[in-house]
Amino acid sequence: MEATQDKELLRGGQFLVKETKCEDVFTPEDFSEEQKMMKDAVMEFNDREVIPHKARFEAKDYALTEECMVKAGELGFLGVSVPEAYGGLGMGFVSTCLTCDYISSGTGSFSTAFGAHTGIGTMPITLYGTEEQKQKYVPKLATGEWFGAYCLTEPGAGSDANSGKTTAELSADGKSYKINGQKMWISNAGFCSVMIVFARIEDDKNITGFIIENDKTNGITMGEEERKLGIRASSTRQVFFNDTVVPAENMLAGRGEGFKIAMNALNVGRIKLAAACLDSQRRILSIAVNYANERKQFKTRISDFGAIKVKLAEMATSAYAGESATYRAAKNIEDRIALREAAGNTHQEAELKGVEEYAIECSILKVAVSEDVQNAADEGIQIFGGMGFSEETPMEAAWRDARIARIYEGTNEINRMLSVGMLVKKAMKGHVDLLGPAQKVQEELMGIPSFDTPDYSELFSEEKEMIKKLKKTFLMVAGGAVQKYGPQLEDHQQLLIAAADILIEIYMAESAILRTEKNAQRFGEEAQSVQIAMSKLYLYHAVDIIEEKGKESIISFAEGDEQRMLLMGLKRFTKYQNYPDIVDLRDEIAEKVKAENKYCF
Repeated sequence: MEATQDKELLRGGQFLVKETKCEDVFTPEDFSEEQKMMKDAVMEFNDREVIPHKARFEAKDYALTEECMVKAGELGFLGVSVPEAYGGLGMGFVSTCLTCDYISSGTGSFSTAFGAHTGIGTMPITLYGTEEQKQKYVPKLATGEWFGAYCLTEPGAGSDANSGKTTAELSADGKSYKINGQKMWISNAGFCSVMIVFARIEDDKNITGFIIENDKTNGITMGEEERKLGIRASSTRQVFFNDTVVPAENMLAGRGEGFKIAMNALNVGRIKLAAACLDSQRRILSIAVNYANERKQFKTRISDFGAIKVKLAEMATSAYAGESATYRAAKNIEDRIALREAAGNTHQEAELKGVEEYAIECSILKVAVSEDVQNAADEGIQIFGGMGFSEETPMEAAWRDARIARIYEGTNEINRMLSVGMLVKKAMKGHVDLLGPAQKVQEELMGIPSFDTPDYSELFSEEKEMIKKLKKTFLMVAGGAVQKYGPQLEDHQQLLIAAADILIEIYMAESAILRTEKNAQRFGEEAQSVQIAMSKLYLYHAVDIIEEKGKESIISFAEGDEQRMLLMGLKRFTKYQNYPDIVDLRDEIAEKVKAENKYCF
């Protein structure tokens, strides 16, 4: 009971000001038997239906993508998060993320089709639809009888999604709307049966959502398939609406509610996108270490060279931290949904509010994991050398496919600014107390630092102390910027982005440490020695990034005595008592990966 209460207390963003105990985080080692079976089934599907056909996907075989989607529907994978009442499996949020994780690493083409259909194509109807709308559309979408698409972006409306020009005009008898406009970058457009379309009614401030069936005789035309850098066999087209008639009862939620639908759909999309990048990282590392173990130069396996070991260790560490943070947040969302349902909310309401609560974490994960998968693919090419640049090997396609992850579901720049902006808003609403802790940090800066030598003999005692200090760094830097600029802070995008980088590193480093601490208590420190090394290595890099971004911010918004005081604080909060031996940590991680010949954590 106590654990539930603790979890109930921890709201989105509160990780920054409240200590999380390791026993309160969910880790991949906590998967239930049902989840493990699901994972095996999804991996088997990926290995059988997707990965062997890489060349066909790269040759823009759109029909193959659709064929794989049909098979995924037959196996129930498209309906994992859909309630049983509408033909789905009704599984929890962790299982939703797990399915997305392990089904997405074969090719970005299928991954995009899957994500667009199950997330932004189906979910808005599940979460915002009337009972009639859900009964009519969701069972067909859950089984793959129909496929969904999501029409938000327009030539003039990208990141500023609410500025779309597509119009919806009510008929004289009030029974239907006429839709006119143009949408672009629409995933699944080539084979979808139903679309969520956003349009503006009259001069409304906010757009409105509609469910529109893809009927070519109803003024709907498509542009040619886009020629793209990556995700080549995912269908991406422009969609044109010319006096397209949609029944009034197909309005989704209320008039002017479209922007809210779009933003909440993106929150779920963001954490699912992070999950979709995880197995790609594992697979990239496994392929890279296979090659490095076999490739010899100067009569030595290249995996034995220190320059290659660095890459293997860093790739493994990023993947481990990404997993740790994604499943930590997924379980927080699942628990929040359960608490709301227990309090009498409908499933729709509970899921909406549950995900919305952790919107900050969703943005953090989207940024961190999408950038890590790109780095992994980049290093994968480097390990393969000249061969990595060739289409003969899987690395160049992985690199091209990874590139889109930093753009869709809101660019990483937008998500960085959102994460800090949402945190400040939560503080203003009183949902997260930033003011009290920030005040304490101010007082600490004015006081005399302790010169005692702490006892750091216990596992992670120094690392956890470092995390606390890094949180103080964020409060000091962001607090100083808020004090100076107040509500105008959002006009200072460079400062917001620097603060976001600090926030991201804190969450990712803490997640890796808590996962490893929990598992060291369960399985013994010896069994977790490589995971301990990865957690320490990740934290070391996090400290470096936070020091750099903190300094950049302080010297940009403060001057004179205030600047000197803040820089001294930064030095104090980013200082290790005992530095880890980085070369040693990397060697231990790389040797384990080499011995197992794959990502093995």
